[in-house]
Amino acid sequence: MLALIGLLALKLDDGGQSLHAGRFEAVDGDTLRLGPDRLRLKGLDAPEYLQTCHAASGDWPCGRHALQLLATLIAGGQAECTGSGRDRYDRILVICRAGGLEVNSELVRRGMAVAYGAYNDEEVAARREGKGLWAGTFDVPEDWRRQHIGIDADGSPADSPVDYLLKLFGLT
Repeated sequence: MLALIGLLALKLDDGGQSLHAGRFEAVDGDTLRLGPDRLRLKGLDAPEYLQTCHAASGDWPCGRHALQLLATLIAGGQAECTGSGRDRYDRILVICRAGGLEVNSELVRRGMAVAYGAYNDEEVAARREGKGLWAGTFDVPEDWRRQHIGIDADGSPADSPVDYLLKLFGLT
């Protein structure tokens, strides 16, 4: 029983790297939660939950699809994430593995996230094969956030994506 509890929220410090393992919850296409910790998948940018993309067959909820793919990839409770550093929303920057796959790479390879400082080869392949986002047209997630969430005068986001959703649904 103790081993199971340890797996649910394991955090070890290894030279600045932290290890997180257990049953993660996918918050959006590039963010996970494990207990009180929020983790941001490093090297990619996925569409926001409310973002839609365009294909020959019509508009589709690409942000929801990105969330669903991430949830599927981490299902089963055997995911492990390692990382260090934090982003502007205080999320731990991580690279995750589950089911023998590197989750970050897989999201980009399947076309459900754009490369952001890493995974360029995966993005090139997804583009070439017309997978996911690349099957049509879409706003780069960073541009979509700028247009739909807003930016303060100093250039920083007015709200975090979570704050935006809470306001949208009247929960603040």
